[in-house]
Amino acid sequence: MAQRLLRVRARQKAKKPEFNFHDSHKKKRLGTSWRKPRGLHNKLRQQVAAKGKLVRPGFGSPAAVRGFHPSGMPEVLVNNVAELAKAEGCAVRIAAAVGMKKRLEIQAKAAEMGLKVLNPKGGG
Repeated sequence: MAQRLLRVRARQKAKKPEFNFHDSHKKKRLGTSWRKPRGLHNKLRQQVAAKGKLVRPGFGSPAAVRGFHPSGMPEVLVNNVAELAKAEGCAVRIAAAVGMKKRLEIQAKAAEMGLKVLNPKGGG
């Protein structure tokens, strides 16, 4: 069931438009991260077809596989070795703020538990 829904999600996401902040390509100081258009005369808010699509619930993934890694496993963010216990049967992503010493400990423990680390760094 999950494999079928992952294929459905892949098909949906292939058709999904890229939702960027309106006019972010025009000004360097604007990031591309989505923000809802709120201006009175904003053409994107008025849903003028040529200006792109608004973010809507219909563009979402199937609820059963939301947040899953493309490998088909749910992702868990881990900050320390103790948090690996709740990651049984999941793919592990080590938080960016974790230093190299603790990261290598987490990777070693994950390998011992048979867990897949999505962002490994040297030595593991």
